[in-house]
Amino acid sequence: MSSQKIRKTYLDEGEDFSKPQSFGRRIETTVRFSTDPRDIGWVRENVPCQTACPADTNIPAYIRMIVEDRYGRSYELNRIANVLPGVLGRICSRPCEPVCRHGWPGNGDPVNICHLKRAASDLKTAGHRISEDLYSPSGKSVAIIGGGPAGLAVAHDLSILGHAVTIFERERRAGGMLRYGIPAFRLPRSVLDVEVHNTTRLGVTVETGCPVGRGDGEVKLSELRERYDAVMLATGCMAASALPLRDEEGDRDRVAEMPNAEYGLDFLLELHRGDHKSVGRRVAVVGAGFTALDCARVARRLGAEEVTIHLRTTEKYIPVLEEEILEAKREGVAIRGLRTPVGLAIDEQGQGTGIRFVQNRLGAWRANGRRQAIPIPGSEFAEPFDTLLVAIGQKTVNDYLDVEVELDRWGNVKTGDDGMTSVDGLFAAGDFVNGASTVIEAIGHGRDIALKLDAWLMGRERRRSVVRIEAVSEPLRERRFDFIPRQHMSTESVSTRFGDLDNEVEMGFDKERALEEAKRCYLCYLKYEIDVDNCIYCRACIDVAPRDCIKLVKDVEINTDGTYGSLSETKVWDQVGAIWIDNGECIRCGACYHACPTNCISITRNELIQQDI
Repeated sequence: MSSQKIRKTYLDEGEDFSKPQSFGRRIETTVRFSTDPRDIGWVRENVPCQTACPADTNIPAYIRMIVEDRYGRSYELNRIANVLPGVLGRICSRPCEPVCRHGWPGNGDPVNICHLKRAASDLKTAGHRISEDLYSPSGKSVAIIGGGPAGLAVAHDLSILGHAVTIFERERRAGGMLRYGIPAFRLPRSVLDVEVHNTTRLGVTVETGCPVGRGDGEVKLSELRERYDAVMLATGCMAASALPLRDEEGDRDRVAEMPNAEYGLDFLLELHRGDHKSVGRRVAVVGAGFTALDCARVARRLGAEEVTIHLRTTEKYIPVLEEEILEAKREGVAIRGLRTPVGLAIDEQGQGTGIRFVQNRLGAWRANGRRQAIPIPGSEFAEPFDTLLVAIGQKTVNDYLDVEVELDRWGNVKTGDDGMTSVDGLFAAGDFVNGASTVIEAIGHGRDIALKLDAWLMGRERRRSVVRIEAVSEPLRERRFDFIPRQHMSTESVSTRFGDLDNEVEMGFDKERALEEAKRCYLCYLKYEIDVDNCIYCRACIDVAPRDCIKLVKDVEINTDGTYGSLSETKVWDQVGAIWIDNGECIRCGACYHACPTNCISITRNELIQQDI
C-alpha cells in the first residue's frame, strides 16, 4: 500500500468534500483560513484554555514552541494576544488553568500554563527582536486617558493599526496598578519597564504626570475631544471601597480618620510612589482579594510580627490563587474566616485599638459562585491591632470628567456594543467599564475595544477572527507525556525574603523544567479526523485508543449556529455512518494515527487568530 502523499489545495470554504479520496494515501492540505462557524465553534469547544483567556491567547501554540526550543517565538505568540507576557507570566489570575483538559477527572493536574508564559519570557535570547505587522499611517489621532493594562493594550493595538496615539497618565510612570498596586516581590519593575516600553515603542506618546480633570493645571476631557479624533477612557478602579464602621458616634468612615488605619489600596499606592510607610507590631487586614494578600505580605516585610487577614466567609472562597495563599502563610500571615467587621474600639487619642467582628456561618450559594455569610446573633467579639488595613474592594472615579457621560448603577461608565459611551467619539475600556477585575481581563477588553474604535475611525472593520487550518504531518506528542507530573515553581527561601521589598519570591523555570511541563500539554488545537471514504471499519484505531475517544456513530447533531453538537453512538454495525474521533476525549497521543492500515486519519492544526481584511 502506497504511503505517497497527495497535496490538495482547498480553494474555498464551499468546496464539495463528498468525492472519494485516493484510498490508502495520506491527504495533506495547504494552509487555509476559515470563517465557517463549524470551524470557529470547534476551536471554542475543543481548546478550552484559549476560550477561557480574555485576551484569546493561543496557548497550545506557545507551549508547543517551548517543546521545540523556540522561546522567542513562544514569547511573540503570547505578545500577539496578551501584550505583556513577562508581566502576566507572574501575576495573571490564570482563568485558563481551571479549564485545562489535562486537569479533567482522570487526566491528572492542569498544565502550569502561566509559568510557561513566564518561561518563554525569561528564556528567550537576550538578542530577541520583536517583529510586528504594521499598517500605514491613518492620519487619525487618539487620546487615551490612563496608562494601566487596558490603556497600554489599546495604545499598542491602535499604534499598530496606524493611528497617532497619546497616553495621558497622572502618575510619574505608566503602568497603572501594575506599577503602583502590585508589590515588586511579585512583579519586578525591570520586567514591567521593558514590556511597557515595548507596548509604546511604535510611536505612542506617553505624557506622564499629566492628570486629566477639572482642576487648575489639569487637562480637560472636553479639550481632548476637540484635539483628537477619538478619546479612550481607561482610568480603571483607582479608589478604595469604603468601610463605614460603628462606634459611639454611629456609622462613619473612621478608617480614613484614624492615624493607625488605612485603606489597603492607598497604602500600596503611596508605598510604590516612594512614600515612607510603617506598620505596628500587630497588623489586621480586612479583605479577601489580591490587594488584601499583598498588604499582608508587605506588612511582614515592613517589620510586623503578627499579621492576620480577616474574611467574611472562609479561605476556600478567597478569589486568589492557591499559591498566593500558600506563600502568604509561609511568610507568617494568619487567615481567619467567618467574621464580618461591625465596629472599632478607639482610645482617647483617636487611635484604633481593636476591631469588633460578628461571627458568621456559611449560607447558600451566591450568583458569583461563593457562599453567603450569615451573621450569628449575639456572637460579637473583638481583635486587637496596632495597624488596620482595609482592602474590601475598589471602585471607579468619574468626577474628573467635565463631559456628562451616562453611568450604570454602580457608577461605571456605560458603553454600547461598539465600545462607545453616550458621547460621540468617546470610548471606554477595562475596569472603568466593568468594575474591578483582573489584569488579563482588562487587557482582553482593551484589545477588543481597540478594534471597535479602529472600525469607527476608518468606517469599516479591518481585522476579523478566523481559524487558520494547517496540515500536520505526524503526531506531535507521545502517550508517555501524560504521566509527567506537574512541575512546580521554585521560590526564594522565606528566611531571605524580608530583607528587601524587591526580592522576587518565584524564581521561574529553567529550560529542563519548562520542557517537562510543556510536554504535558495535550495540544488541543490539533484535530484528528477520519476520512470515512477510505476507512474500512477495521476498529484498529478503537483497539489502541487509551481513552474512549473513537466512537461508532450513526448521526452527528448540528447546532443552530452551524457547529457540531452531540454524537449519536451505536453498537449496531448496519447503523454505523462513520467512525468518529471525539476530540473532547482525545489526548492527541497519535496511537490511532500509527495503527490505521489505510492511512485515513489526518491531523490538522486549528488556530483562532486575527486576520487582516
